[in-house]
Amino acid sequence: MRKNGKVGGVAIGVILVLGILGLMLFTTKIPAGYAGIVYNMNGGIEENVRHQGWSFVFPTKTVTKYTVAREQSYMTKDKRGDSEDDESFEIPTREGASLEVDVAFGYTFDINRLPDTFNRFRGQDGKEILDTFIKPTMQGWIKEITPRYGMIEIVSKQRGEVNAALTEEMQKRFDKYGIIIDTVTLTDVRPDKDTDKAIKKKIRAQEELETAKVTAETEKVNAEKDKAVALINAEKEKEAAAIEAEKAKIKADGAAAARETESKAEAEAIKRISGALTNEYHAYISYKSWNGAMPQITGGATPIIDMRGKE
Repeated sequence: MRKNGKVGGVAIGVILVLGILGLMLFTTKIPAGYAGIVYNMNGGIEENVRHQGWSFVFPTKTVTKYTVAREQSYMTKDKRGDSEDDESFEIPTREGASLEVDVAFGYTFDINRLPDTFNRFRGQDGKEILDTFIKPTMQGWIKEITPRYGMIEIVSKQRGEVNAALTEEMQKRFDKYGIIIDTVTLTDVRPDKDTDKAIKKKIRAQEELETAKVTAETEKVNAEKDKAVALINAEKEKEAAAIEAEKAKIKADGAAAARETESKAEAEAIKRISGALTNEYHAYISYKSWNGAMPQITGGATPIIDMRGKE
């Protein structure tokens, strides 16, 4: 009985070991954010993509894995992310100068085109494609694009425009390979000493020019404001003068009308008084005004007689 028990225990142990080995041989794990292409030595690749998790695979098949979630990659001077060595490189500028740059970019593989990607790159997995194709190819394409830009644009705050152009261009060029580029960024730009001095000098000149432009524009705006205010004031003064002139005219017209009315009234009164006077009244007035003296000299048909010495 003891022997049978031992044999049974050994048998169970062997079965468990075989089972574990079988699981190891016939299953593979696809990490989160990855997908796999199954290659069968007898029939080529399977059309169905394997997704994250455990997947049953015969020993005659292999699974090649690709990231289908966004991955961040680096080509930098120092060790950063997947950039374990100095992967920085030099780019040319419009002036013909060279700038050393660090680059960061986001990428992933198009899950709907993984079979094509597998065939195009002869079964290489995502990491191998990144190291042997994406990084070196991107370096070359970036060097083709940067001569469109000057040193100032690449070094200064305008670098964002350069990064946007690089991202757009890389997205177009890598798309046909089933590789999706998210962003491309020049994270650091290092000119040599002479170039750095030239850049700083040019930046200062541009800043001074911009300041001069702003000052000139401000002065122009202020001058236009002053001109507008002067025109408004002149118009107000013109309107005020016109009002005063109209007031003076109205006043003069009123005074003239008053004088005319007064003259007419006075003439009418004189006319009425003159019409009312009789000859007797005129004689009476003459008598009242006579002082009793006779005329000193008389004349007419008779000789003139001077009476002044006769008194």
